[in-house]
Amino acid sequence: MADQAIEEAKAALRKDAHAARAALSGEERADAAKAVAAHFFEQVAYAPEDVIAGYWRIRDELDCQPILVRLMDSGQKVVLPVVQGDDAPLDLRVWEADAPLYEAGFGTLAPSDLAPRAYPDIVLMPLLGFDNAGTRLGYGGGYYDRTLAGLRKRPMLIGLAFAAQELGHIPREAHDVPLDAVITESGVRFFGTSA
Repeated sequence: MADQAIEEAKAALRKDAHAARAALSGEERADAAKAVAAHFFEQVAYAPEDVIAGYWRIRDELDCQPILVRLMDSGQKVVLPVVQGDDAPLDLRVWEADAPLYEAGFGTLAPSDLAPRAYPDIVLMPLLGFDNAGTRLGYGGGYYDRTLAGLRKRPMLIGLAFAAQELGHIPREAHDVPLDAVITESGVRFFGTSA
């Protein structure tokens, strides 16, 4: 019963978060993506050998392409997620310089099925909403939850969002892995390792 109440609460929050994100203009989105990229490179520590997972923006998500392009230009290893099925984890494929991207469902692009796979040290995650405890509100498909559960070590989890996507409180279930940080156009907020 409690799970049903949490799912209903999350569904209502998703609707609000979608509306807040959709209300932003194209110019606001583009400016925010540039600001988020600047904050990432100024405040997030990573090593040259780290693998960084990003995503290809769908709909009105915050675009992390400015981060990904700069990382790849510097020789950093970047992976992009591919949905393999409703109950499967994401397939994390290496996006190599000059390698083409292909349609991968849900409006995303990804490297070829022949691309190498890699375990990420940092995961840049899209989201619908976040709260001040580092709880991430996703789309409800559980793709990132399943993927993180299957990794041999927990990567640093960074949500990328517009400031308008912050919510007062998001109920957290046992399978919900909290974010280590959120980056919006307003800056970076680190949450530590809250459980």
